[in-house]
Amino acid sequence: MVCIHCGSETHVINSRPQKRLNQVWRRRRCNTCQAVFTTEETTQYQAVWAVRGLKNGVEPFSRDKLLLSVYKSCEHRKTALEDARGLTDTIINKLRDRVVDGVLTRPVITQVTQVSLNRFDGAASVHYAAFHAS
Repeated sequence: MVCIHCGSETHVINSRPQKRLNQVWRRRRCNTCQAVFTTEETTQYQAVWAVRGLKNGVEPFSRDKLLLSVYKSCEHRKTALEDARGLTDTIINKLRDRVVDGVLTRPVITQVTQVSLNRFDGAASVHYAAFHAS
């Protein structure tokens, strides 16, 4: 990675995985100007995961699509967006164990999302189930 101040090469002086947020926090120091700055690195799941639909069509995984469906199920809550973001990160963590050769099936995503919503908010779970058949 290059320095945000002078454009020279940098090296990592501290690194911490943030499991709950699905990202890695890194402190970097520039080799030339010695500036120190922080980066947060996240996985671009659309580049590494594919989703197989009910009719065997395949499309890239979309975190945004998952977030939107969870958000719509949580709209009745005052903190719907914040809750949806946290739930989406939780669901993605659980989906990691279910990926086979870089592919998830739509029913697996639906089932993991349903279970997570059910544990969090029964009304959100019922709303999600009404729009996402298993």
